[in-house]
Amino acid sequence: MYSCANCKVYGCRNGEFDLMPNNCPTKEKEFQEEIKNIYTEEENLKLAKNSALVESEGYCEWTRVQEIMEFSKKNNFKRLGVAFCVGLRKEAEIFSKVLKSNGFEVVSVICKNGSIPKEFIGISDCEKVRPGTAEMICNPIGQAKLLKNEGAELNIMLGLCVGPDSLFIKYSEAPVTVLAVKDRVTGHNPLAPLYTAETYYSKKIFK
Repeated sequence: MYSCANCKVYGCRNGEFDLMPNNCPTKEKEFQEEIKNIYTEEENLKLAKNSALVESEGYCEWTRVQEIMEFSKKNNFKRLGVAFCVGLRKEAEIFSKVLKSNGFEVVSVICKNGSIPKEFIGISDCEKVRPGTAEMICNPIGQAKLLKNEGAELNIMLGLCVGPDSLFIKYSEAPVTVLAVKDRVTGHNPLAPLYTAETYYSKKIFK
C-alpha cells in the first residue's frame, strides 16, 4: 500500500532514487514507463508542457485566476466554461467579467439548472436542508453536458459541493480545472482545518 503522505524523504522530487523507500511507486519502472508513454499523446503532452510553463513563469507571482488565463492562452483555449454554485453567483459574475476582459468567450452554467426536485433522487422532506420548502438538487451532469453543447474548451469549477464536483468531473468531456471549492464553514478555505488540526481544531477533526 502506498503512503506518500507519510514519506519523510520525497526523493522523487529531485530524482534521488537511492533515497526512495522500497515501496515507493517511482521505483515501479515498468508502470512508470507506461505512464510516460501516455504523456507523449498529443493533447496530454500539450497540457502537461503548458502547465509546467505556467508554473515556472508565474511561480509565486500569479494568482490562480491569472494562472488559469495564462494556461488557457498557452493551450489556445478561447471558449471557457464556468460551472458554478448558486452560493458563489457573485464571484462567478466577477470572474466571467475578468475572463471576458482578457479576450475569452465565457459560457457559465449554474448548479441548479434544470430545477430538479430533491424528491427525484429519493430525498425525503425531513432530509432536506430546510424541511417544508422546495429544494432542488445540484445538477453537475447538466452543467457538464450544457458546457459541452456550447463548445467549452476548458471547464472551470467554481464552488461546487463535495459530490457534485465528482459528477461534474466524471461527465465533463473537456479538461477541468478548479478556481475554488465549496467550504461554507471556512469561507471556502478548506485547508484551514488542516492548518489548525494539531492545535485549536484537533478535538473536532481527530477521532
